[in-house]
Amino acid sequence: MAKDVEMAVRNGDGGGGGGYYATHPHGGAGGEDVDDDGKQRRTGNVWTASAHIITAVIGSGVLSLAWATAQLGWVVGPVTLMLFALITYYTSGLLADCYRTGDPVSGKRNYTYMDAVAAYLGGWQVWSCGVFQYVNLVGTAIGYTITASISAAAVHKANCYHKNGHDADCGVYDTTYMIVFGVVQIFFSMLPNFSDLSWLSILAAVMSFSYSTIAVGLSLARTISGATGKTTLTGVEVGVDVTSAQKIWLAFQALGDIAFAYSYSMILIEIQDTVKSPPAENKTMKKATLLGVSTTTAFYMLCGCLGYAAFGNAAPGNMLTGFGFYEPYWLIDFANVCIVVHLVGAYQVFCQPIFAAVETFAARRWPGSEFITRERPVVAGRSFSVNMFRLTWRTAFVVVSTVLAIVMPFFNDILGFLGAVGFWPLTVYYPVEMYIRQRRIQRYTSRWVALQTLSLLCFLVSLASAVASIEGVSESLKHYVPFKTKS
Repeated sequence: MAKDVEMAVRNGDGGGGGGYYATHPHGGAGGEDVDDDGKQRRTGNVWTASAHIITAVIGSGVLSLAWATAQLGWVVGPVTLMLFALITYYTSGLLADCYRTGDPVSGKRNYTYMDAVAAYLGGWQVWSCGVFQYVNLVGTAIGYTITASISAAAVHKANCYHKNGHDADCGVYDTTYMIVFGVVQIFFSMLPNFSDLSWLSILAAVMSFSYSTIAVGLSLARTISGATGKTTLTGVEVGVDVTSAQKIWLAFQALGDIAFAYSYSMILIEIQDTVKSPPAENKTMKKATLLGVSTTTAFYMLCGCLGYAAFGNAAPGNMLTGFGFYEPYWLIDFANVCIVVHLVGAYQVFCQPIFAAVETFAARRWPGSEFITRERPVVAGRSFSVNMFRLTWRTAFVVVSTVLAIVMPFFNDILGFLGAVGFWPLTVYYPVEMYIRQRRIQRYTSRWVALQTLSLLCFLVSLASAVASIEGVSESLKHYVPFKTKS
């Protein structure tokens, strides 16, 4: 398999994944957005692309930003949020220019992130990119299954607390909710590609706005009422809230949480491959990135700062599932339902590149197999069809990811480590190196030094966060009991 993929990369076919469009070659570098039979394929625009971005970026992690701000304080917390928003926007623009090899407007298309790395950098960097990208994508799928089950369980807990009081034992096992989430994902995984996900991404984006707005509104109400916690310029206080060692570990974890909260570079090229042209795809993608990142930053600042103002240094890890709020319980219920619906869409946005990678490889490896290549229409005259390989493999993937979520409910701590390891190469290193190669920027020029300095600083953030995440995983393992985890 590795040899076949390597040959595909060398031939410019997209060894790591290929995406949906890689199985339907364009026959050149032009900007046509039609199949060989003349039917239009790429129909995406600024709005659909920004919806994909917002769905991918604004996860339920936005609700942990009050905790992250509490670890860093009023000065470093908001500054860090703005800084990583600017870094993400800038490096995403560099990556968008690499969608086409050579000229950003008329060059040959790269259908996936790995295609772009193969075209500009080649060699071992293609394989390292594949490892970072797909390990993170698989990890995200498992993490979203866990997070969705916690939010679903929070609906039960909110009703229980309302009925029996805030001191009642309302814990509930997560396993059932994970299984239900997995079953739902099996159905949505039958959507063939990214283009068919536009409506789901738009719905998910609306859901993310909804629960983020509810969290902001509840934080604002608590702040106005005066029932707030203690806040400081430097965050949690040594000797009062935490020890010196804990302060360092928690600060590193918070720094990493904020950095990874903006990460979507691993699917940027795949999103860009859904955009029609003209106008040039890189121009559309840069507009979508500006819209997506600026919208995200506004919500991040509101959730982080208002949440910290409301809860102070005792801010919970998740404002809605951690029960920083108990009332109105029906609003907490609605917000957690929104989180679950959003994660249904976000799961698909992150899994489609995985699905496309395996299916593209299989189609190239066994082109004569009807099991792999034949599409069977579900209803005569309708566009939706079933492919037996797609049905089998995607179902197996969802089942395995769900089982792993059940077996390792502390996986979000592991996901923090994977995010730490993947943030620097996927968000900063590869975009910077490809941009340098594309623009032929000479070594040791001021521009080259500035780009490498940015890369180095982000590497240090990733390294510090990875070490802090390992500490978090070791702590979770001390209290781990298989199949006995309650929310």
